[in-house]
Amino acid sequence: MDTKIRTSMNKKKIIAAVGLVAVHNFMSKRKNRTKWVKNWIANRNIFGHMPLLRELNANEPNDFTNYLRMSASDFNNLLDLLRPHISKQDTVMRQAIPSEERLIATLRFLATGRSYEDLKFSTGIAAQTLGYIIPETCKAIFDTPQTSKEWKEVAEGFKDRWQMINCGGCIDGKHIRITQPVKSGALYYNYKNFYSVVLMAVVNHNYEFIYVDVGKQGRISDGGVIQATSFHNRLQNGSLNLPTKIECDEGLNFVFIGDEAFALEEHILKPYPQKNLDYQKRIYNYRLARARNVVENAFGLIANRFRILLTSININTYDINYIVLAICTLHNFLMKNSSSYIKQTSFDSENVETHEIEPGSVKNSSAIAKINRDEYLKFFNEKGKISWQDEMIRRGKA
Repeated sequence: MDTKIRTSMNKKKIIAAVGLVAVHNFMSKRKNRTKWVKNWIANRNIFGHMPLLRELNANEPNDFTNYLRMSASDFNNLLDLLRPHISKQDTVMRQAIPSEERLIATLRFLATGRSYEDLKFSTGIAAQTLGYIIPETCKAIFDTPQTSKEWKEVAEGFKDRWQMINCGGCIDGKHIRITQPVKSGALYYNYKNFYSVVLMAVVNHNYEFIYVDVGKQGRISDGGVIQATSFHNRLQNGSLNLPTKIECDEGLNFVFIGDEAFALEEHILKPYPQKNLDYQKRIYNYRLARARNVVENAFGLIANRFRILLTSININTYDINYIVLAICTLHNFLMKNSSSYIKQTSFDSENVETHEIEPGSVKNSSAIAKINRDEYLKFFNEKGKISWQDEMIRRGKA
């Protein structure tokens, strides 16, 4: 009996000793832990980009604009709009990151596409902290600087600028490149052979986004994406409050313009198929294509100005949606308020004498591909023409 008691007591002593060793090791590790905040992060006003930005704002305004993709006055206007939504209270543990620095970090992220880990060295803000500051600020940007136009006003813009009557906007989709979400299989894998979410947008005559839907899986076609949006649902059930035929020019339907990927509907126009086009159908296609340039130009501009869209965005898809929505809304804000955001040569323009569309300096990648195709078309029909090609066409070989 005594032997059993002694054995039991020995086991308890062993367990207690093991516990003491574990506690000692744990406390030793805590003593050797790194600081709560690294010195260069705690002193970001010395080592971060804020001193640089103050210098740029005071003496190099063009460099300031290049750094944040907007002028100091535009930045201050935007900050005034957002400050109530992104300001945080100091706590007994630490001071809150000021709203100015939150917005600057977000704009720099959108402008460059750099990772949080890379961005922390210029902002002086830890990568983990950036991981919630930037999506949070993007949500505020999307919610605050809204632009809203009546359908008739939009239609008047298309009529005056593009001679397209009764048009509420041009519809198109853009694939936003992302890294493959965990356990998603091929859900986000698109026909262009990369992972993406789809940005579906309606753009007005002045290259501004008047409706945006983002987040549908990349495997879905543009035609499928538009049918899954609230915009299309409201278009179908009549709740968009579109002008009636009586209110429209020539008593025609109020319409939106899409490309070949979209279904032809009562309020959606699309081009005729390219085969067997007669003269009138070619004119119709030309007039639609002329107006549709606005949406391709808008996509090209946001990709050029916010270069995060030229990278594979490596954050969760929920936050990606807000980042893209924020970019579209920032674009609208700058189109309305900034004189430096675009140049006259940024967008396609029409030669007043020849009525040829002259490409702008900022293009969507698909538009660049089309220009390249047209250049080859010209070469094959002119300088690069081969003697037998006309005969081959006559024989129906192409």
